[in-house]
Amino acid sequence: MKIGFEIHEQLYSQQKLYCDCPTNYREVPPNTNVCPVCTGMPGSKPAPPNKKAIDSAIEIALMLDCDVVIQKPIYIQRKHYDYPDLPSGYQRTSLPIAENGELGGVGIREVHIEEDPGKYDPVQGKVDYNRSGIPLVEVITDPDLTSPEDARDFLRSLIRTLEYTGKVRPEASTLRADTNISLEGGKRVEVKNINSVKGAYRALKYESMRQKRTKEVKRETRAFMEGQMITVPMRSKEMAEDYRYIPDPDLLPILIEEKKVNEIREDMHEAPHLRKKRLMKEYGIDKPVAEVLVSEREFVDLFETVSEDIDPDFASYWFKDTFRKVLNYMDISPKEIPFSVEKLIKLLKMIDEDRITPEKGELVLREMAKNPKDPEKLLEELGLQDLTEERLTSAVEKAIRENESAVEDFKSGKEEALNFLAGQVMQITEGKADPRKVMDILKEHLSD
Repeated sequence: MKIGFEIHEQLYSQQKLYCDCPTNYREVPPNTNVCPVCTGMPGSKPAPPNKKAIDSAIEIALMLDCDVVIQKPIYIQRKHYDYPDLPSGYQRTSLPIAENGELGGVGIREVHIEEDPGKYDPVQGKVDYNRSGIPLVEVITDPDLTSPEDARDFLRSLIRTLEYTGKVRPEASTLRADTNISLEGGKRVEVKNINSVKGAYRALKYESMRQKRTKEVKRETRAFMEGQMITVPMRSKEMAEDYRYIPDPDLLPILIEEKKVNEIREDMHEAPHLRKKRLMKEYGIDKPVAEVLVSEREFVDLFETVSEDIDPDFASYWFKDTFRKVLNYMDISPKEIPFSVEKLIKLLKMIDEDRITPEKGELVLREMAKNPKDPEKLLEELGLQDLTEERLTSAVEKAIRENESAVEDFKSGKEEALNFLAGQVMQITEGKADPRKVMDILKEHLSD
């Protein structure tokens, strides 16, 4: 099996690619963020391409270890095809701005920019051109993937890399992917209408099964019907000549200077796959832990800041387990954390120095996510201060008095009885006792 992708992602920009229409197409009524340029009216002339979009595409290409095309004319081409979402009858797409990259062992053939078409609803027969002309980056891979599982892992890695740049739109459902798949000796089939990693996996699973069961596979373009999890024929597969590419006569070619590339490289973020390797080497972190840490740029940024004051080994596991769990449970992204890094460091020091238990630390963290006060004040407000030795001893003695059968079970060698008694102590103390101290005092009393 050979699998390759053509991935389109909207670039974050306030203006469209060839006009100054705004790009907040989801927030306005249909066909209001439009002008003669982005609706392809006869006689309209495009402005020079959006500089921010080109710079963003260059940064993405560098993040994918591509060679940027320097000091060579990069023509904007017209790609002709007839569809209701494309009023001009062609889509403007550039020649490659970068080539020969690699991500996780998968070759990146090229990166280029193009304009988004409108949004066509075939059920109602309506089209909204608000999206038309929004800048896209397209990433084309080599056919190096060999299974739907490989393809799923690659797409996750690519999406994370794109998000790290901060140059793609943060809203959900902006990704669109086409995938090409062929089985050994068979013809290549393109599958369109894929909008998620899960959709790509399901489309490839279905298409590989379909091709195995088909006597003669046609070279064609198919659409993925996500609701039914099947692919259906659209048309015979186009060749490059079918699109009748020509350089756009209204646009000068792009020329990228080496100085510009160096400036972008100097300011850009570290790629997630490179950062993972560095964390493992610099901090001695295990691979599964590093994988979780680099899942979001703001999350790993926070870890590295905290690690300047906290033991990185302790911090890494706490971030991976407790911190990640609390953020997920409370549906908070790392960029939305309301408390300061100083308060987080203070909380971690309290746990690392055994001033509070990890369990209490988690409860304080949950409260900090809602009420970003000083962790010591929250500890007091939540009533989580350590019990005095006298109160703890009293609770242990009460649990022993009220559970004579469990005491006898422990004396007869049943270790699980000790856990039961510890649970009774925690219940008496309303969960405020340190479980480790409870076990120590219980063992001491029972041995007497």
